[in-house]
Amino acid sequence: MWLANRAMLRHLRLVQGFTRGLSTSSTSSRTTSRVIGSLHLLKAFAMTSGAAAAAWYVSMHRTTTPAACEASISPGEFVKGLKEISLEEVQKHKSKSDGGIWVTYKGGVYDITEFIENHPGGESKILLAAGGPLEPFWSLYAQHQEEFVYSLLEEMRIGNLKASDKETLAQQDESDPYANDPARSPLLTVRSHKPFNAEPPLELLDSEITPNDLFYVRNHLPVPKVDAKDYKLEIVHRDGRSSALTLDDLKRKFKPHEVTATIMCAGNRRNEMNSIKTVKGGYWDAGAISTARWTGALLSEVLEELGITEEGVEHIQFEGLDKDSTTQTIYGASIPADIAMDKKNEVLLAYKMNDEPIPADHGYPIRAVAPGIVGARNVKWVGKIIASDKESDSHWQQNDYKGFNSSVDWHNVDFSTAPAIQELPVISAICSARVEEDEVVVQGYAYSGGGRGIIRVDVTADNGSSWEIAELSPADPKQKRNRVYGWTLWSATLKLPECKKTLEDGCLVLRSRAVDSQYNLQPENCEKIWNLRGVLSNSWHKKKVVWDN
Repeated sequence: MWLANRAMLRHLRLVQGFTRGLSTSSTSSRTTSRVIGSLHLLKAFAMTSGAAAAAWYVSMHRTTTPAACEASISPGEFVKGLKEISLEEVQKHKSKSDGGIWVTYKGGVYDITEFIENHPGGESKILLAAGGPLEPFWSLYAQHQEEFVYSLLEEMRIGNLKASDKETLAQQDESDPYANDPARSPLLTVRSHKPFNAEPPLELLDSEITPNDLFYVRNHLPVPKVDAKDYKLEIVHRDGRSSALTLDDLKRKFKPHEVTATIMCAGNRRNEMNSIKTVKGGYWDAGAISTARWTGALLSEVLEELGITEEGVEHIQFEGLDKDSTTQTIYGASIPADIAMDKKNEVLLAYKMNDEPIPADHGYPIRAVAPGIVGARNVKWVGKIIASDKESDSHWQQNDYKGFNSSVDWHNVDFSTAPAIQELPVISAICSARVEEDEVVVQGYAYSGGGRGIIRVDVTADNGSSWEIAELSPADPKQKRNRVYGWTLWSATLKLPECKKTLEDGCLVLRSRAVDSQYNLQPENCEKIWNLRGVLSNSWHKKKVVWDN
């Protein structure tokens, strides 16, 4: 049935014809650009309804793309010879019955009628832009900002937007849902602007507590603007009743509790999996992890005060105040009730981060901090808590942040077959390495989820033939066995003469591995743990140091 899809068939034939033509004639840059768009569209189909067939076709007809295909696409620029179209005329084209569905992007006007049913994100979302600009939607969904998408869009170009209307759209600041995002430290390495994702340079991860400005940022949606005076936290009981607490209630009615906890993104070190085979997910080096001292009300005490017990409750759901302005989708997640409601687990409704009000990027005014649990469940800007017998039905709980084996890819994945990630596996990273006379001094971090402390870190310069045991930072006396929620910093010193024997391409190649309190050990390589989302990347960490005689 997938071949019955006319638009997809058109792209299949375009790729096939282009492949045959490579050996017989020259091709125009516009044709090769169209083929790039078609190939990537087919790959998008492989992630949606036409999964098996489209994936097969792309694999069978893949070809080397000429250098001309890689030329930069500049979408929306003025194109000589195309007719000028007013914004008023564009706004009249919102459905097929209007004579087609038109949209604008910068200075271009596009007829997307035939593409609608093939949109990988579904018809409903793309139709929200009908008769208007694409910019607000592409600001929300950064995956559109790729050359193959620009190429595909230009294929649907029908005109230039009237100059005066282009200026009008450019002045509409409210079109950018990220316009009110807070200022960030220039020291952060930005991985995505919209939504904002950034990590600190590894060399700066050298203290037990990460300064707020250097704490990694993982946002899924625009940062909400919340007035603390108007803030109310809704708590939904198992029987459907609701209670509400203000920020002042949380501070006055409940004894402040403090816990030092590391929060790590499930995609930390994803770049290493990308080096094996491209995964779907934002780029992260080893800096999507940070540690803070959190202060707030114990969630267990808040629920107890409201009369909520574990009877009939299996999950505690959190809903954030951040939302997709186009679909009103909100960020949500949940953790098991036995974790949330046990005082020993120290789950917080935190209002302070390192003794200061939580910054906007990290959840002001309230963030759920679940020590030992993956960052995705530490929901920021919490607006609602639900005591339920079911997990959150949020996309990020049900269809993301789950692990699979390396044989599962987008053509055969079924997210319902895997549990949501909660506790994270043991991990380590080398943050810095410097040569001092006849020694190499190596420093880094190690961490394990679920409250498991680190008992050993090993460092090697010969790919594991021999190991040096690192010195661990002193344990926090407040953190008891199976309740070690902060990372462990470590350092090791290796003798340079020994390291010089194992140079690889003129570099010292250092590797680290950690062992947690339950004797879980990091796997040796990334190939065996590769997965389609690039999560749980915890193999031995490798760092190359250029050798300079």
